Amino acid sequence: MTNPLWKPSQSRIQSTSMHRFMQAIGETVKDDVSTYSALHAWSVSKNEDFWKSVWDFFSVIGSQGQTIVQDKHLMPGAKWFPEAQLNFAQNLLKHCSSRAHETAITQYSEDGFVEKVSYEELYRNVALVADRLKQAGLEPGDRVAAVSTNTKHAVIAMLATTSLGAVWSSCSPDFGEQGILDRFEQIKPKVLIACTDYQYAGKAICCRDKIDKVSNALESLVLRIDFKPLLCTDANKQSDAPQTYAERDLKHNALHFESVYWDDIVNADRIPEPLEFKAMGFNDPLYILYSSGTTGKPKCIVHGIGGTLLQHLKELGLHTNVAEGSRVFYFTTCGWMMWNWLVSTLALGGSLHLFDGSPFHASKSILFDMAETENVDVFGASAKYYAACEKYGLKPIITHKLDSLQSLLSTGSPLSHESFEYLYRNVKADVCVSSISGGTDIVSCFALGNPVLPVYTGELQCAGLGMELAFADDDGQAMQHGKGELVCLSSFPSMPIYFWNDQDGTRYHDAYFSRFKNTWAHGDFGEYCQHSLEDGSIQSGVVIHGRSDAVLNPNGVRIGTAEIYRQVERVEDVFESIVVGQEWENDIRVVLFVRLQPGAVLNDALREQIKITIRENTSPRHVPAKIIEVLDIPRTRSGKIVELAVRNVIHGLPVKNTEALANPEALTLFENLSELSQ
Repeated sequence: MTNPLWKPSQSRIQSTSMHRFMQAIGETVKDDVSTYSALHAWSVSKNEDFWKSVWDFFSVIGSQGQTIVQDKHLMPGAKWFPEAQLNFAQNLLKHCSSRAHETAITQYSEDGFVEKVSYEELYRNVALVADRLKQAGLEPGDRVAAVSTNTKHAVIAMLATTSLGAVWSSCSPDFGEQGILDRFEQIKPKVLIACTDYQYAGKAICCRDKIDKVSNALESLVLRIDFKPLLCTDANKQSDAPQTYAERDLKHNALHFESVYWDDIVNADRIPEPLEFKAMGFNDPLYILYSSGTTGKPKCIVHGIGGTLLQHLKELGLHTNVAEGSRVFYFTTCGWMMWNWLVSTLALGGSLHLFDGSPFHASKSILFDMAETENVDVFGASAKYYAACEKYGLKPIITHKLDSLQSLLSTGSPLSHESFEYLYRNVKADVCVSSISGGTDIVSCFALGNPVLPVYTGELQCAGLGMELAFADDDGQAMQHGKGELVCLSSFPSMPIYFWNDQDGTRYHDAYFSRFKNTWAHGDFGEYCQHSLEDGSIQSGVVIHGRSDAVLNPNGVRIGTAEIYRQVERVEDVFESIVVGQEWENDIRVVLFVRLQPGAVLNDALREQIKITIRENTSPRHVPAKIIEVLDIPRTRSGKIVELAVRNVIHGLPVKNTEALANPEALTLFENLSELSQ
């Protein structure tokens, strides 16, 4: 029996919203819901009652309607709360009166600049921006696109947009011109919110010319709102003095849209009219998110208002124990769905903590510095961030006072066993480490943390409430044991409502439902691990072994890439790695590329150390046939390594959309390698 790394005390369990929810359900249903496993079983067998109870427990503002779901057994096709009416922004701003003078947003930049926005200021700014959007003729269903830093501007503009029933879509300013247009040209936005200058890793970056070119290409635009978030940095000194809009319009041959400055809107010397929240349907569009785009132009994934809200309330409120006054941080950009997830903290009366810039500039510990100063309760980042912290030798448990910290969240890729142990050994011992997994496709999670359950090394604590998660064999049959394709066997409210410009639903169907009938196939490869708990229940932890389309198949044996990464990360001289399968002599051979620590050399001794570490902790089939050093590893803008792109390159196949990558130049390091022809 594996011992847990951590388990909550009874007093801690009883203080959680999950415990209170369990008690509330137990008082109203005949089923036994006294343990999490029993509660989860009820939530999937009685999923209509469950999702209604989430609405009621969190006091969602809106009319629920009589029907909870239509055609619930169809995927796609189920329609949750078809009669419901609500407004997303209204539910996120409902604490503005009771918490008027409390902090809603704390905004950090990498150079140490801090700004705080109260709930009262947030409401006022949202009202002013919403009024300006109305003046531009923004209607329900219209799109507002943003090229934005992770600052207050995106939060305020999103709330203003959704208060009017319009649709929000965003990306970060490090996207190239074509990457932005590949996304926004498809959705034809009426308004563009644009950051013209930003800072990253100590460098001031002006992107006005890029924004001008994007704006000119978006023929649907009627309004552009520019902002520059840098108030106390060298960027202001290095950037040219801003032109007046009249001068710029002349330069660009009389632009087809109106241009205004953010500050001219929010600094207006007037009291705005109270927000009028437009009542919208539960399944009306809220967000447009995008697939990574590494295999072609990104798919535009449209998420509904009500499904997004209910899922985020459940995940933040129950699974993460966010409540009124909670201080929540996640290191993200506006181009990653974790931003959308984080912002929903406001619906629970929590305080958002935003960071914009490099997480290791100007010091390696800058994010933990912020967590200490701000008494952060929930701290989130990518698995790669935590692995880098360990490689850099950070020990916040010694250098920082993190008394308030209750939860450490991780996503983006599987959190390795070593990173689990690092967090408990070198960050904080009494904390719930929650690895979470889901994604852009559902703007939420399939498996995630739980403040009432123990934490076991390498495992996500549980499947989310209401999510009938299983691992299937090649025929789509759920397995009791063993590794398989992650699937969801019943519908849930945060499934996409459709893909943009997919009139007959073919692309949506093919993305998730073509492999197994009436079953969501997510594209992850994993398994359940079961543990007997003291209360007699079974905890079904989840292990994700990697993407199923990146699974290695040497001699027909399926190997998840995360199984290899976990072992390679144990080798001190290796900073990070990427593993792919190469077609070779009518089979697949495993090829491992490593990026080394400064000063390390990939010699025969290091190669042998890597192979022994993998062989002794996995199997001989996991051992790579080739180990090759590279100076960089390509990744998406949200930090995920791109195994499929590297696999294409080593086979001489094109990578269709390098605009989706943060460092596309790294792909050239994998071209025409002599080692791969031997």
